[in-house]
Amino acid sequence: ENNYVGSMPCMPARRELHTGRYNFLHRSWGPLEPFDDSMPEILRDNGVYSHLVSDHGHYWEDGGGTYHTRYNTWEIARGHEGDPWKGHVADPKIPDHLGTRGGKMWRQDWINRGYMPTEADQPQAQTFSKGLEFIHTNHAEDNWFLQIETFDPHEPFFTQEQYKALYPHHYDGPHFDWPPYRPVEETPDQVEHVRMEYAASLSMCDTWLGKVLDLMDEYNLWDDTMLIVNTDHGFLLGEHDWWAKCVQPFYGEVAHSPLFIWDPRCGCANERRTSLVQTIDLPATLLEYFGLPLPPDMQGKPLRQTIADDAPVREAALFGLHGGHVNVTDGRYVYMRAPATPDNQPLYNYTLMPTHMRARFAVKELHGIELAEPFSFTKGCRTIRVPAQRWPGSHPYETLLFDLEMDPKQEHPLEDSEIEQRMTKSLVRLMRENDAPPEQFERLRLAG
Repeated sequence: ENNYVGSMPCMPARRELHTGRYNFLHRSWGPLEPFDDSMPEILRDNGVYSHLVSDHGHYWEDGGGTYHTRYNTWEIARGHEGDPWKGHVADPKIPDHLGTRGGKMWRQDWINRGYMPTEADQPQAQTFSKGLEFIHTNHAEDNWFLQIETFDPHEPFFTQEQYKALYPHHYDGPHFDWPPYRPVEETPDQVEHVRMEYAASLSMCDTWLGKVLDLMDEYNLWDDTMLIVNTDHGFLLGEHDWWAKCVQPFYGEVAHSPLFIWDPRCGCANERRTSLVQTIDLPATLLEYFGLPLPPDMQGKPLRQTIADDAPVREAALFGLHGGHVNVTDGRYVYMRAPATPDNQPLYNYTLMPTHMRARFAVKELHGIELAEPFSFTKGCRTIRVPAQRWPGSHPYETLLFDLEMDPKQEHPLEDSEIEQRMTKSLVRLMRENDAPPEQFERLRLAG
């Protein structure tokens, strides 16, 4: 019940799933670095077969291109979120609509939709089908790790009618299944409609996850196979008067994510756990499950005893986005430390892989590079230090403290200097343990 993200959003979270350590204090969205430890690669190198199936298009972009090749084998499903998939020179027919991201992605998405007339044609169904095929083929073998990774319920919330029919509601407005990344400006009816489109996408996820559970039953895999169901972040559907996920600060709808784990060694079922855990704990849990030692730089903790009897693995957890708030929670309180200056400086990316989400660093950006001294986790490598900017289009930065027990929806910021001081100490301690660069303390006006 107390699972939190670490680094946001997609590929920073993937870096944590591989390395078991925080990404967001040192760089923004980017690939695995040459000095990074990769959980699937460690499995592969130690005789555990790793296989990835995914429709997560960011793996095939400049900013994610070193992740999928860490597995023994991998398969992709194309077509989600404006994936540059099918080639059409002519413009597609696009209905009157609201809320799109616009531009090339929106145009391409409507081209792609033309190739998905049935559920079986959609990327999610394709992804799960490939994962089910792997289980059918390999269920009798030992020592394998399968990652079935579907982009859904990511926007656009595109599903077939049988899922939409589960959520009847009156709506006669423009097409709207892809909310923008900005404050809510739509009518209540339009907001409700998008929430129903999202719910339909969730129901499709439930259907296909159910097929995995059915195969676990059919092949009696529950006796010796761990199953983890998790996600990298949540999504604002009008809560806090915002759409989407990269809004600062990261409220619970985004940062407090679901996690289900079946561990056949203890066999605990239908039970809840309240210990504070994070994304960085999942690679540690998998390595421990296969009897492999954790790399020295991995900060995540194996969850074997947490699953068995709720044994705690940490007192507090960090989460955030590069250049945004640095947040800390102890499970009861969430403290969101904002930058101290309007320009959010100083701020740098530290990397040997200078790419953003869909492009390499611009030449102009690289004019300001310097060589940095090694960090504790770079294995003696010096990185380049590149000036960075704040994430655009978010709330004005404001330091906030919330009591989740008294205010679970985080609607009433708390003013309590004693609690803030205690949470600040946890924040500083965890930043130091992560070997955060000195300017992160300066940016937040903290004593490093």
